[in-house]
Amino acid sequence: QVQLVESGGGLVQAGGSLRLSCAASGAIFSINTMGWYRQAPENERELVASITSGGRANYADSVKGRFTISRDNAKNTVYLQMNSLKPEDTAVYYCNADVLTISTMRQTSWGQGTQVTVSS
Repeated sequence: QVQLVESGGGLVQAGGSLRLSCAASGAIFSINTMGWYRQAPENERELVASITSGGRANYADSVKGRFTISRDNAKNTVYLQMNSLKPEDTAVYYCNADVLTISTMRQTSWGQGTQVTVSS
């Protein structure tokens, strides 16, 4: 069993910053890609950013230049630094990880989500 626990969401004014963290724990052998997704009311869940175990990052066009994804492989933790936040960034943010478990099963794990609200 693998668990992802997110933290760092909250309420911020437009132009402000937040940093999200997501720690993976459990029967983990290794983690390939980790990422952040978000879902606003009545919208589909969308990829915000992802990062491979080697540090290669990928971003949605809407957040390029404002958000930075990073990870600490030793801690099985991924971060999302969000700067210059806009009201349209308001959503529930979910952590995602492509995990190879100790029993050599590959699984995609999700966190419970953390709310980010940007006021105008």
